[in-house]
Amino acid sequence: MPQIRVLGPIMAMVDGAQLELSKRRHREIIAILVALRGRAISTASLAEELWDGMPPAAAVGAIRTFVGELRRILEPHRKPRTPPSVLVTVGDGYALRLHADAVDAWRFETAVALAGKAAPIDAESRLSTALAEWSGNAYQEFADRPWAIPEATRLSGLRQTAVERCAEARLANGRPTDAAAILETHVAANPWREEGWRLLALALYRSHRQADALAALRRARRQLSKELGLDPSPVLIDLETQILRRDRQLNRPEGDSLTPIANAYSSSGIRARLEASNAVLGSLAVAGDLQTSRHQRIAAIEAAADLNDPQLAARIIGGYDVPGIWTRADDPAAAAAVIAAAENALASTIHLSDRIRARLLGTIAMESRGTGSRQSEAAESVALARKLGDSHVLCFALSSSFMQGFARAGLAEHRLDLGRQLITTAFDADSPTFEINGRLMRMQALCAMSDIESAALEATAVDQLAARHERPLATVFTQWFRWTFLGAGTAPPAPEGMPGFSEGIVALASFTRQLRDGDELTDGNFGPYEPWVRPLLLLRSGEAANAAAALRQVPDPPRDLLLEATWCILAKTACELREPSMISRALTALAPASGERAAGSGVVDAGDVGHYLGMLRAAGAGLG
Repeated sequence: MPQIRVLGPIMAMVDGAQLELSKRRHREIIAILVALRGRAISTASLAEELWDGMPPAAAVGAIRTFVGELRRILEPHRKPRTPPSVLVTVGDGYALRLHADAVDAWRFETAVALAGKAAPIDAESRLSTALAEWSGNAYQEFADRPWAIPEATRLSGLRQTAVERCAEARLANGRPTDAAAILETHVAANPWREEGWRLLALALYRSHRQADALAALRRARRQLSKELGLDPSPVLIDLETQILRRDRQLNRPEGDSLTPIANAYSSSGIRARLEASNAVLGSLAVAGDLQTSRHQRIAAIEAAADLNDPQLAARIIGGYDVPGIWTRADDPAAAAAVIAAAENALASTIHLSDRIRARLLGTIAMESRGTGSRQSEAAESVALARKLGDSHVLCFALSSSFMQGFARAGLAEHRLDLGRQLITTAFDADSPTFEINGRLMRMQALCAMSDIESAALEATAVDQLAARHERPLATVFTQWFRWTFLGAGTAPPAPEGMPGFSEGIVALASFTRQLRDGDELTDGNFGPYEPWVRPLLLLRSGEAANAAAALRQVPDPPRDLLLEATWCILAKTACELREPSMISRALTALAPASGERAAGSGVVDAGDVGHYLGMLRAAGAGLG
C-alpha cells in the first residue's frame, strides 16, 4: 500500500522507496484526490479542476491515460488484469482508497484530534509527532490552484492551532523554555494570532524572563495594529498587568486556555474578566473545543451569580454568541442550568435593556433545542432584535428560532427561509460564523425538499467559509451530507466532543439507508434513538409480540431534525404489525410533511414521506 505526502512536496512511496512522479499532472491528480479524503470526483469535474474550467476536447482521454499510468505507479506489484485497489473507478470518476495512516495530512488531522482528549504529556507527544509530518506548506506546488486554496488554508489553520496546543501542553508539563522555542517562530509567521502571543509571553515569564515577556506583548500590540488595525484583546491586556505585578497565578500550570476565567475569584477585575469570558468561550466553541467552552461557561455564570450583580449575570448568560445547528443538546444538564439562570434573570425585578432581554430569550430558545415548546421566546427575541435594528442580536435570535422550528412535521420551507434571513443578516453583521449557520440550515432544509443539487452548493459554500475562517465543526455536517446524499466514500466517523450529534447517529444513518433501500436491517448502538428503532428490529428478528408491546409504549419522537425520519420508522413498524393506534398516530404526525423527504437533518435519510403516508393509508383501510 503506498504512502502519500502532501504536507510539502507531493510524494508517494511504497515499501520505503520513493515512487517516480515525474509528471505534474500525476502529482496534481493525487493531490486533488487526497484533498477529497476518499470521496469520488467525476471525470468531468476533475477535468474542470486540472484545466481551470476550460478543459480541451481531449481532456477525458488524457485523464484516463494519466490515471492508467498512476495506477501502475501506485501499485507496482499488482498483477496484470487485476482491478486496482488504490486509485479506483467510482461511477464515472475516481477516488483514492487508502487507510487514514497512509497519507501524512490525514495522520496529522487524526493526531491533532486525539491530542485534544489526551492528558498534557500524551498530548505533547501526539502534537509533536503531528507537527513533524510537515516538510513545507500543504500542497505547496499547487498553492495557487483553486481546488487547493481552501484545503491548504484549512490545514494551515489546523497546523497553527496544533503549535499553540503543543506549546500549551509543554507549559502544563513544566517546560516553558521548550514552549517558548516553538512559539517564537510561530508568532513571527502568524503575528495576528493572539493566542500565540499570549502563550509566548507566559512561557517567557515562566522561564524567568519577565522583561522579554513584556517585550513580546508590546510586539504583539505593534503587530496587531500594523497588520489589522486592532488593539490587543482584554486577555492580552490583562496578562500584561499580571506580569507587571508578578501575579502568582501566572506560575500555575495551564489546565486549559482559559486560566483568567478559572482564576476569576482570586484575581482583581473579576467583572471585567467575566465580561470578556463570553468572547473567549464563543471563539473556543466555534473553533471546536466544545467541552471546555461548556464547562467554563457554567463556571462563568456561577461566578457572576455569586457576585450578587443581576445586571452582570444577565449579560454573562445572554452574551454567549454561539449558534446551533443540531437539535439535541450535547450536555442536557448544562443546558438546563443555563435555561434556569436565564429564566431567573428575566423574572428578577431589575431593569433589563431590550438587547439583554432579546439575548436571554434567545438563549432559552437555543438551549431548549428539540422541544418545540419555546417558540414564543424565540419569536419575542427576533421581534426585539428587529426593533433594535441590531444585526448581531438578530443573528442569534434567528439561529435560536431555528432550534424551535420543529413544532410539527413539514416545516422545511419555514427553516429554509430562516436560513435565508440569517445569511442576509450575517452579511450585515460581518459574521462568517452565522453565515455558515444559515447555509447549514438551508442545506438541511433543501434535503427535506429533495433539492440535493442546491443543498450540495450550500455544502460547498460552508466548506469554503469553514476553511477560510477556521470553523472545523461545520465540515462535520457537510461530510455527513455528502456520504448520505452523494454516496461519498465510507460513513464519516462520529465526531468527538459532540455527544448530542454523535451518539447513535452512525447506526441510525445506516439503518435508515437500509430501510429506504429495502436491505436487511442491522442492529447497532442507536443511543438515544433506540426506542423508535427497536420495535422494527424485534419484528424483523421474529419477536412480533415483543415488537408490538414495545411499539405501544414508545413515546412520540422529539421535535427535532429527525422528527420525520423517526416517525417514518414507526410508520413502517406499525404497518407491518398492523397496529391501528400507531398507524393513526403516525398518519396524523406525518400528514403535514406530504411532499417532503424524511431527510431534514442532512445526515439521516428515510426516504419520501409520501411513500410512508401511502403505506399508512393502505394499512388503515385494510384494518377497516
